[in-house]
Amino acid sequence: MTTQRHHGMDWLRIGAFGLLILYHIGMYFVPWGWHVKIAEPLDWVQLPMLATNSWRLALLFLVSGYASAALFAKLGGSGAFARSRSARLLIPLVFGIVVIIPPQPWIELVGQHGYTHGFLHFWARDYFRFGSLEGIILPTWQHLWFVVYLWVYTMLAAILVALVPGAMRTRIADGAARWLGGAGLLVWPLAAWLLIYAAFPDHDETHALFDDGPSHLHYLTPFLVGWLLRVRPQLFEAVARWWRAALIIAVAAFGVVAWILCLWLTGAQPADWGLLPFNIAHLVQGWTTIVALVGIADRYWNRDHPSRTTLAEAVFPFYIIHQTIIVVVGWYLLQADVAALPSFLILVATTTLGCWLFYLIGRNIGWLRPLIGLQRK
Repeated sequence: MTTQRHHGMDWLRIGAFGLLILYHIGMYFVPWGWHVKIAEPLDWVQLPMLATNSWRLALLFLVSGYASAALFAKLGGSGAFARSRSARLLIPLVFGIVVIIPPQPWIELVGQHGYTHGFLHFWARDYFRFGSLEGIILPTWQHLWFVVYLWVYTMLAAILVALVPGAMRTRIADGAARWLGGAGLLVWPLAAWLLIYAAFPDHDETHALFDDGPSHLHYLTPFLVGWLLRVRPQLFEAVARWWRAALIIAVAAFGVVAWILCLWLTGAQPADWGLLPFNIAHLVQGWTTIVALVGIADRYWNRDHPSRTTLAEAVFPFYIIHQTIIVVVGWYLLQADVAALPSFLILVATTTLGCWLFYLIGRNIGWLRPLIGLQRK
C-alpha cells in the first residue's frame, strides 16, 4: 500500500455527497413516492434522476471502502479501527435518529396520512413507539440508512482482517487484484451485479438492514473494490486504461434507459414492456459510470486545493442535516403553492445555507463535534 494521499478520491467523495443532496432535492419534484411532493410532479425530471441513481450510492460505498482501508492502515489494527469507525458513525447516527430525523416522518404523516397532532406531540408521544404508525416504522433512520450499512460493512472488514492471517490476506488481495487487472475491473463487478439481479429480480431496497440481503451484496461489491484500490493501488493502472471505454459504454447504456423511459412516459409502450433490458442497461450504466468517474478523478482531480480539507470535513455533517432541511422547506413550499422553478431555486439556496450553518456552528462547539460526525479537537 502506498501512504500517499489520493486527492482525486477525496474530490470524488465530495462530489458524490454533493450530488446526493441535489438528488434528494429532485425527489420533491419527481413522481416517485417520498416524504413530501410538489402538488404537480414533473414526469421529465425522471430522466436526470435516472441518469444518476444507478451509481450514486454505489459510488459512495466505493469511496467509503477506499477511505476505510486508508484509515485502517493509519490506525494499525482491527480493534482501533472498529472503535474509531463506531464513534464516528454511531454517535451521529443516534443523534440523527433522536434529533434530526423526526420532522421528516411527522411531515409525511401530516401530509399523506391525515395525522392531526403537532410536531412536539408527535416527538414526545408517537415517535419513540418502536412500532408502526400508518405503515411508517418509528423511530426511523430515514436517509441515515447509509451510515448504518457503512458501519456494518466496516465491522465486517475489521472482523475479517482480525481473523484471517496476514499471509493469507496478502494472497487474497493479490489474487483479487489480478482478477480485476485490465478489463476485469469492468467485467467482474458488473457480472456480480447482474448475477445478484438474476437471483433476486423482484427485490426492492428496504434500507431496513435485516431484510435487505440483495442490496447488501450489491453495495458490498463497490465497497470491497474501493478497499482493494487502496491496498493494491496498481489497480489505478487498469482504471487509467479502461475509464474512457467505460464512459462510452455508460453513455450508451443510459441511452437505452432513457429510450425505454420515454416510451413508457409517452404511452407508446405499456409499463411492463422492456423491463428486463431497462434493468440490465441500468446496471451496466451504473458500474461503468463508477469506473469512468474513478478514472476521471485519478487523471484530472488528483491535486490538492486549499478548500479540499474543509469540504472533505463538511460533507458528513451536510449529509446528516440536508434531507431534513429539504423536507421541511418543501413542506412550506407546498403549503404556499410555489411553482416548480422558484421551488427548486429556494430548495437549493436554503439547503446549501442550512448545511453550511449546521457545519460551521457545530464544528466550533466542542461537545457538538462528535454529534455531527466530526472528530473531537
